[in-house]
Amino acid sequence: MNTIEAVPNISDGSRADILNAAAVAVREVPGLSLLDISSDPSHNRTVLTLVGPGPALLQGLLALYDVAVEAIDLRQHRGEHPRIGAVDVVPFVPLDETSMGDCIKLAETLGQAVATRYNIPVFLYGDAARRDDRRALEHVRRGQFESLEERMSLADGSPDYGPASPHPTAGASAIGARQPLIAFNVNLDTEDLDVARQIARAVRERDGGLPHVKALGIRLEHLGLVQVSMNLTDHTRTPLYRVFARVEREAARHGVAVVESEVVGLMPADALVTTAAHTLRLRRFTADQMFEMRLAQLNHRDPSRPGGVT
Repeated sequence: MNTIEAVPNISDGSRADILNAAAVAVREVPGLSLLDISSDPSHNRTVLTLVGPGPALLQGLLALYDVAVEAIDLRQHRGEHPRIGAVDVVPFVPLDETSMGDCIKLAETLGQAVATRYNIPVFLYGDAARRDDRRALEHVRRGQFESLEERMSLADGSPDYGPASPHPTAGASAIGARQPLIAFNVNLDTEDLDVARQIARAVRERDGGLPHVKALGIRLEHLGLVQVSMNLTDHTRTPLYRVFARVEREAARHGVAVVESEVVGLMPADALVTTAAHTLRLRRFTADQMFEMRLAQLNHRDPSRPGGVT
């Protein structure tokens, strides 16, 4: 049976009881593995990385919806990360021999189930999108939960599944299929949000920056600084080291230092290999020279698990 990755994002990043309940709900599903759970209180968001066959993923994701829909009220939700739903987004990512078509079918099946069971509108996005203007997740989430009812009342605002208006507390969900991405954030030694936003504009593709990079400037209240929060949608074309160097260079132009960077969720091992080889100027270095890679090959398993927030 084909293995697929799912990276559901729920709109809570601070309440331990809810996050524990979400983790327990998915861990109880036979055949489903919870590889990672990452939360941030300023984003007020949690990203889970799940791997398993399609039926187990469907069971686990519906269990996650049970927890999130019951516990999260978006009318009370405040956070830096854009969102339209309690379970905001669920991307499916093909692994091993799984095809993108398999992921699209799974997105459609989950979308129908969520709409029927919870009366939540579902928008298909990414490779599962049925309309070109819904391929990009940022288009689906434009205006966030607060403007969702108004947007859905427009002629082109109908969801792919479910009611014609948002769930009163759980909003809507974007469910789709995509290739692996890396959620990569860089924290800056300043509280000036405008600086982070200017740097985000300089590095993101849509404003003429780096290809395959999406970026936002975000304030991290719990750390007292700001962040350039990014998604790298194709790290083979625009590697981590190039993105970090560009952010660092733009920060220096504003007289600001980089404090640290982070990866949210999981990422493919070759992304780190490429960055290490470039930074250390390693000659002819490949992933096969990593001990864990050779050991994994010996045990006939793939040590590389793609992931990322959306």
